[in-house]
Amino acid sequence: MVHRTTPLRRLAPLVPVLVLALVLAGCNSASVPPPVSPTGSGPTAAAPASTGAVAAVCDNTMPGPDSAPLGAVAVDPRVDDDLHKKTQTKPPGTTFWLAPGTHTLGTDQFGQVIPKDGNTYLGAPGAVLDGRGRNLFAFTQKAADITIRYLTITGFVAPNNQGVVNHDSGDGWVIEHNTIQNNSGAGTMAGARQQVRDNCLRNNGQYGMNAYQAGNGIVGLVVEGNEIVGNNTDDWEARMPGCGCTGGVKFWAVNGADVRNNWVHDNRGPGLWADINNNDVLIENNLIEANDGEAVFYEASYNLILRKNTIRNNTWVAGREFADDGDNFPIAAIYISESGGESRLQGRTDKIDIYGNLFENNWSGITAWENADRFCNSPANPSTDCTELLVPSSQCAQPGISAEPLYGDCRWKTQRVDIHDNRFVFDPAAVIGCTEGFAGRMAILANYGTYPDWSPYMARVIQKAVTFDQQNTWGSNTYSTSDRGCLWHMRQTE
Repeated sequence: MVHRTTPLRRLAPLVPVLVLALVLAGCNSASVPPPVSPTGSGPTAAAPASTGAVAAVCDNTMPGPDSAPLGAVAVDPRVDDDLHKKTQTKPPGTTFWLAPGTHTLGTDQFGQVIPKDGNTYLGAPGAVLDGRGRNLFAFTQKAADITIRYLTITGFVAPNNQGVVNHDSGDGWVIEHNTIQNNSGAGTMAGARQQVRDNCLRNNGQYGMNAYQAGNGIVGLVVEGNEIVGNNTDDWEARMPGCGCTGGVKFWAVNGADVRNNWVHDNRGPGLWADINNNDVLIENNLIEANDGEAVFYEASYNLILRKNTIRNNTWVAGREFADDGDNFPIAAIYISESGGESRLQGRTDKIDIYGNLFENNWSGITAWENADRFCNSPANPSTDCTELLVPSSQCAQPGISAEPLYGDCRWKTQRVDIHDNRFVFDPAAVIGCTEGFAGRMAILANYGTYPDWSPYMARVIQKAVTFDQQNTWGSNTYSTSDRGCLWHMRQTE
């Protein structure tokens, strides 16, 4: 896996800048009481009508069968490593029923379950699979069409960037009604056609899910009805500054994903982060709140529909960090970074379509950004990846990069971003740590191109492109704020 750093927002000057900016409010308005959580989980309110019922799955998962289904192999928690040994001896397609109690996988760090194609694993009420801080992984290898239901999976110590369930990103896995919590690394990895439904992905050391597969073969991923909460307990950005390796869920080069009806909250870092060459992603009807970083971070990717979500109280921690550093970059709950619509890639849309969402008391609402210095084969591109339109990256060099098609296809473009029919509510007094001049601002912008010295995107080239030439639109939204003197305004400066 190629891991990469956080986008370079601060290395090139933002002034002079050509920018379409919206300023929603400052931080000096009268106090309005913030919403109160009925769940006690944080400074948030119950899900509004646009999201339907909150996916309050944690501590409320559906119980499994209290006796072994017909034909299933019973697994005894009193026998250490019974699950692994019985999986080895039975044929593909076997169903295993884990009896109530705590199941273990031996004392070796590589104690694990290696499923065979078509196996099903069902937990009885109270069935726990516990790594006891000894085993690295729970379910491994690349068997296809595995089903895991009704289990609590805890205590595994996967390394950074690796996962506990579906460690090797097998295809066709169904992971439903489980509690996957208190593990190191990621609670689960992902493969093609994976379905992750109605799980509690809680308090894992790095991610709730790391949707990465070697070779970038993930298609048809479904993430639905989960509660994704409290992940990145190991605070990887503090341990590896700039790693870009934190959040509730991370998506890497996923082609086709449905993310719906989830409750994504209180994660350390972003809630949902799509990073490098994702395409055809639908994010709808989620409640995304109280994450330290962005609610949705869509980076160097394509063709997104983000609709009918409630997005509130996000980015407070990251916003304060920027303000404390004196950095006035408009960090926002929805951060579109070098991402846009691309008709040459197949999907349900050929743009980034953001509509029908409620934004409430985030540090800021939406920022769409393009780094003029980030493109294939540039030192400012924090990975060796190139755009989905070009392979390899090395072809993006002079003299070819100065002319089409390389001039256009060597960079990830913030283009065809359409932000419409959303509602923005902002009360500066309710945003903890709100700093005047830093919060409550939204923008479509780019930096002044500065390097490398052979770049064809120097000076104001990308600033002008993102403002005038790349079909970015922002309109028909509604705004409300307690600051009567500054409801909203647009400005264009040069």
